[in-house]
Amino acid sequence: MQINGASGPVFLWQRVAMTALIWRTSRFAIDLSRPQVMGIVNLTPDSFSDGGAHASISSAIRHSEALVAQGADILDLGAESTRPGSPPVPLALELERLLPVLREVLRLGVPVSVDSYKAEVMRVALDLGADIVNDIWALRHPGSLAVVAQHPTCGVCLMHMHRDPQTMQSVPMEGDVPAEVRRFLAERAQALRALQVDATRIVLDPGIGFGKTVAQNFQLLAHQRDLLGEGYPLLAGWSRKSSLGAVTNIEHAAERMVPSVAAALLAADRGAAILRVHDVRETVAALAVRGAVLAAERQDHNELKTP
Repeated sequence: MQINGASGPVFLWQRVAMTALIWRTSRFAIDLSRPQVMGIVNLTPDSFSDGGAHASISSAIRHSEALVAQGADILDLGAESTRPGSPPVPLALELERLLPVLREVLRLGVPVSVDSYKAEVMRVALDLGADIVNDIWALRHPGSLAVVAQHPTCGVCLMHMHRDPQTMQSVPMEGDVPAEVRRFLAERAQALRALQVDATRIVLDPGIGFGKTVAQNFQLLAHQRDLLGEGYPLLAGWSRKSSLGAVTNIEHAAERMVPSVAAALLAADRGAAILRVHDVRETVAALAVRGAVLAAERQDHNELKTP
């Protein structure tokens, strides 16, 4: 895509800012020069998106293997549902669901993220070799900041959430949502930096759907580039969210593949470096088309520069 600028044509690839080219994690330095696809592996019986289809150990491992085969760059394992209204899961149950799958998935040759806010889950997972902590609470629970700081190479994703999963949608945000999300994420990143955690280990997530209205979620996407100003890569998690259902009239989450892929591409074009998705194969294919367009634009740009 080419648009007119004050000094001549401006290409889409020139407008997709990458704030960092590497995300450093426990075992991998993840190349962010192209959007990375993070495949979601729900280990819960009550996920909003797949209804617990992969809640057993064997099915979760098979699903993880399938996502890698489909092109997932990263796997994100979650053993506690964070859908609106979901109750907390006891520590022992979360570990019981997570650890057998984590031990096997660590052998698949891709970075593995653990989606948890509990410090003890983070500690055990990182001790086993997990690469990334993905925390919807942005390390606000007791002990979680210290766990990440004490594991000097793990990656971490800090997400914005308004209130908590039990109340976030009953009393959504008010005011200037993009500005408040940016302020919060900058504050949480600084809390980690104050503990000598290197900036290359940190990724930010605006938290689509976590205490925001439909309009606010799309406002965050429209203004997503503003978050790049904090200097950290961004993760976008639009996959199968209810806001997509609201604007497409697709009631069932599992049927929202097309709008999910569309939202992922829009997020990538606004600078998202990691796309957290259920539909890995389709997202990878869409990104391949996008990549071909960007390559053609670069070629056009080079030809314009040639005398």
